[in-house]
Amino acid sequence: MSTLRDFDLLVFDFDGTLANSASWFRSILPDLARRFGFRCPDEEELEVLRHKPPREVMRILNIPGWKLLFIAVHVRKRAAKAEAFPLFDGVPEVLRAIAAKGAKIAVVSSNAEINVRRALGPELSSQVAAWSCGAGMFGKAKHFRDVLRELKVAPERALAVGDEIRDIEAAREVGLKTAAVAWGFGMKPALEAAGPDLLFETVGEFQGFLEG
Repeated sequence: MSTLRDFDLLVFDFDGTLANSASWFRSILPDLARRFGFRCPDEEELEVLRHKPPREVMRILNIPGWKLLFIAVHVRKRAAKAEAFPLFDGVPEVLRAIAAKGAKIAVVSSNAEINVRRALGPELSSQVAAWSCGAGMFGKAKHFRDVLRELKVAPERALAVGDEIRDIEAAREVGLKTAAVAWGFGMKPALEAAGPDLLFETVGEFQGFLEG
């Protein structure tokens, strides 16, 4: 099994990986559905959708691809006006431990950089060596390439950490190793089926990986 020593760079997703934004997103989902004309799932169906890949979710909810950019821009603007999203327990310690061991940290997120920095705060933000935010739903591969180029790290020496199938797919497209985390949106069986190199159920498990 890989250890932190195998990597020079860890690239983190934000929503559902570093920060718990799920309850806020669920609270605005009915308004998003009305505004952008897609079907709003109830709580029971939303749990079922956590097992589905993104394109299947879009088909079920009748969200055409051309609307994704408009939805993402709207959500980022609303997030900027909301309270800073809380970090998952243990995340600050994880970021400090990575930095202390000499590995670089990057953030690739669909959220806006200003929103991510606000949640992390000045101290943790200072540990991040590269930012590439505002990624589209299926546009993270380009952002992964950007941070690799900026930090001059070979793809095989970088680990992408995220909570969704699309994170795994985008990282694999660029040649990064992948770590799926099951404390965010994606459910463990769905993440396992996508074949990540590593999978962690809890932040504590991830901390164990850093210490290995």
